[in-house]
Amino acid sequence: MSDASVGGDVFFVLMGAILVFAMHGGFAFLEVGTVRQKNQVNALVKILVDFALSTVAYFFVGYAVAYGTTFFVNAATLSGGGEGFELQGLTLVKFFFLTTFAAAIPAIISGGIAERMKFLPQCLATVVLVGIAYPLFEGMIWNGNFGFQAALEATFGAAFHDFAGSVVVHAVGGWIALGAVLLLGARKGRYTKQGQPIGIPPSSLPWLAMGSWMLCVGWFGFNVMTAGSLNAASGLVAINSLMAMVGGILTSLIVGRNDPGFVHNGALAGLVAVCAGSDLMHPIGSLIVGGVAGAVFVKGFEICQNKLKIDDVLGVWPLHGICGAWGGIAAGIFGLEALGGLGGVSLMSQIVGTVIGAAYAFGVGYVVYGVLKSVMGLRLSEEEEYMGADLAIHKIGSHPEQDLVGR
Repeated sequence: MSDASVGGDVFFVLMGAILVFAMHGGFAFLEVGTVRQKNQVNALVKILVDFALSTVAYFFVGYAVAYGTTFFVNAATLSGGGEGFELQGLTLVKFFFLTTFAAAIPAIISGGIAERMKFLPQCLATVVLVGIAYPLFEGMIWNGNFGFQAALEATFGAAFHDFAGSVVVHAVGGWIALGAVLLLGARKGRYTKQGQPIGIPPSSLPWLAMGSWMLCVGWFGFNVMTAGSLNAASGLVAINSLMAMVGGILTSLIVGRNDPGFVHNGALAGLVAVCAGSDLMHPIGSLIVGGVAGAVFVKGFEICQNKLKIDDVLGVWPLHGICGAWGGIAAGIFGLEALGGLGGVSLMSQIVGTVIGAAYAFGVGYVVYGVLKSVMGLRLSEEEEYMGADLAIHKIGSHPEQDLVGR
């Protein structure tokens, strides 16, 4: 490869990493707008600290678990194309890009466990999940580890296809979150003694909307730049992402009866679902996939909160867990040539890969958070929860001047 070609790929992947890094601001502000004001600072700090811990865990352990590459060599080797490393630090920016994916796991979980989770146990969970649990599944799907993909291809004619992580990232994060939320239990005052739900309104719809917009914009880096090089970049991925996003918006608007929270999360539901097959599907197929996801999120959120009494604050299980699973399966339907796709996928492989991913993630979430619960506990005390995580953990609120009024 020429220096210009390598430099172009470095810049392309780096821009993708920066866009996905910006999505973490979207995660933060989506949570800030959804939780009560007394928990806004905690939401901001959690996402930022989780990103830092994720980077360290993935650099020293996780990337090696997934791809067998360590960074314990000199800088000349790292950046100059020594054994196992591409020229001009291309491997390094790919690591950065994949780190932003890995860090999405705790960012997703954060929304489900909001307003009553202790800080230290979540930090420890982040290190374990990003350092070991997530890379094991990531490497199995995206690096062919453990022979899983080869077995699917031999059995069903195609490996499990998850181009940008509907299952590897989103479903895994959402199903881990379900385990954590079940172990935590509902927030105080969320349900009556008879089990009737009590609505807790979001603190700021503008912040919620800003978080959604930041995520939507960054998602085009998440999907398009998964290609990893300029030569492999595809406009099909971009238009499929766009169509799935608008499909999610429109169906969530209708099914959610104009609810702004559903509309802004519906956009994300469509984008979650299209990740797996965004490089294969026809744009009309992507519109349908995103539209189904928007409706699934709304109904899934209502069932989760009102029927199952699962207090998943931001609805991350229906949004990422269920819509991510739908996206994994949908790639095996709308990716088929008969439905306008490029082909090369097997519906059975998509079902098997999706089910195994969801089951693995739920088991991991239940075990990791279960161990932490038995060792140090997960929840804030009732008094701390009433006070709010901002003052209980960080000793300052989102509007410090207001806290001084009356003193």
